[in-house]
Amino acid sequence: MIRPDRIELRAIRALGTIGVLPEEQARAQPFEVDVIIELDVSKAGRTDDLDLTVNYASAISMVTNVIENEATLLLERVATRIAEDILTLNGVDTVEIVVRKLRPPVPEDILSTGVRIVRSRADVHRRPRQFQTAYIAMGSNLGDRRENLRFGVVNLPGVTAVSHVYETDPVGGPEQGEYLNLVVRVETEQHPFELLETCLAVEAGAGRERTVRWGARTLDLDLLLWGDATISSEQLTVPHPRMWERRFVLEPLHDLAPELLPDDWDRRLPAGGIKRVDDLEL
Repeated sequence: MIRPDRIELRAIRALGTIGVLPEEQARAQPFEVDVIIELDVSKAGRTDDLDLTVNYASAISMVTNVIENEATLLLERVATRIAEDILTLNGVDTVEIVVRKLRPPVPEDILSTGVRIVRSRADVHRRPRQFQTAYIAMGSNLGDRRENLRFGVVNLPGVTAVSHVYETDPVGGPEQGEYLNLVVRVETEQHPFELLETCLAVEAGAGRERTVRWGARTLDLDLLLWGDATISSEQLTVPHPRMWERRFVLEPLHDLAPELLPDDWDRRLPAGGIKRVDDLEL
């Protein structure tokens, strides 16, 4: 039996906030990943053509992207996500992934903890689609506010429900006009950091320019909740760190998911500064 050709990328190192403990999510820790790729490299060997094999830089970038940018609790999920991405590379048949967490936060003396998996292209094709429920707040106080909100709802993938629309006084920042606000429920296959990138792209499509902190904006999208995940990083915090202090977030969120709010949320927030207006016509 002829063994398949292999490309081996050993000890790829990156820092990530991965784990179930609060301290693991509060600061980045070191990870090490091995990637063993099975594919036919005979044509590349004969021709010296990079397009006929795997570009090492692309594979390494996929590994570091998952470690550094995806909100994950388990090493099993990290390994699976890396395998899914590597299997999209041209010609890859099977991949073995080893993920090690260096210096894990346990009282015992241990060098690392790790997970090893093997996945094939057929495994990925058989994988059932997994959706997560997320809630995203939208706001606008520049230009045609209602049309800006409509743009956000229409262009954000996976929207399954839209709250009532509320006109609200601005909170913080320079003097500016009143906002229109709403919240949408989304069913998504995207991980939180992927969903964040999607939100930023929708904002940019609506003409959002980030020039003044807390300033007026054509369209603002804030990821409030992604399932029951808790994320704390420089790029993203979930649940949104200020959502429980903002009536203009909790009023529309209550329209869609009252069970997610504490019983006394309404009493704890100052009254006023918000009124319901006509809903969007989609």
